[in-house]
Amino acid sequence: MENKNLLNKYAMQYGTCMGIFWIIKFAFFLLGFSIPFLDSFSSLLTIMVPFVGYYFTRTYRNRYCNGVISFSHAWLFTTFLYMFAALFTSVVHYIYFRYIDNGFVANSYYAQLQKYTKKEIDSMGLVYTYLKLAVKIMGTLSPIQMTMQLLSSNVIYGAILALPTAFFVKKRRYAPMINNQEDNNQEDNNQEDNKE
Repeated sequence: MENKNLLNKYAMQYGTCMGIFWIIKFAFFLLGFSIPFLDSFSSLLTIMVPFVGYYFTRTYRNRYCNGVISFSHAWLFTTFLYMFAALFTSVVHYIYFRYIDNGFVANSYYAQLQKYTKKEIDSMGLVYTYLKLAVKIMGTLSPIQMTMQLLSSNVIYGAILALPTAFFVKKRRYAPMINNQEDNNQEDNNQEDNKE
């Protein structure tokens, strides 16, 4: 039977590690507004998230589940891992948006939108309008609203990413193979005994 306490304990442990990874990624995202190269590095770290999740889930399977894990157990563990990571990261998000940001992220996005030429804006059509509206709404959100928005999206994306992770990590216990050689020898011995 799957040990729920074990699952929670290690999902929290690995989720904390994932949370630290996300905080580093968030720092590069913020620095990317000033240094474009770091924005690219932040994007690379974002792409790495499901691979890090896979690594943690596989490590959990091999170390604490004797190398065997069902799809549902793997999905639950990975979902909890992302949930704990999101909770841990949300503390940093709140501190940042409450005490440090002062509209920096929204203003930086707005400044980027201002760089588009009229031709680019015309080619984007409604997309540009929606982006501008999204940035305007972002600027009106309170620190707690911004934090809750990021928390909920991280949990939802985590539960979705947990599906392919669980599929690749799941591993069943196989029944031991019967040695045909031994069976054949046993049958030969039985036939010899019957002849006698």
